[in-house]
Amino acid sequence: MNNLKKASDLVKKFCEERKWSKFHDPKNLALSLNLESMEVLELFQWTQDNNINPEKLNQLPDELADVLYWLILLSDHYDINLLEALEDKIKKNEIKYPVNKSKGLSKKYTEL
Repeated sequence: MNNLKKASDLVKKFCEERKWSKFHDPKNLALSLNLESMEVLELFQWTQDNNINPEKLNQLPDELADVLYWLILLSDHYDINLLEALEDKIKKNEIKYPVNKSKGLSKKYTEL
């Protein structure tokens, strides 16, 4: 069993035990995913060097876990295999961003 399957099973079990699936419609899952990702971003707010304040760094694992939690639930709702989706997306990005044109650049593929 891969680690993502294990994480998915853990999240689903947690939600099932609490009978929360009735609240997990796609809109609310997407909203929750976005809200949690904003909490990750908030850790960088007001930083001068683009690094998380050392006093807040211990919050990052929880915030990233929250993002993964909602991502798992949203992908499960639509029966999306996240690992396959990632592999497919990387293949698409390899075409959009060939190494010989994009190496060392931060330009969007339409600007290469």
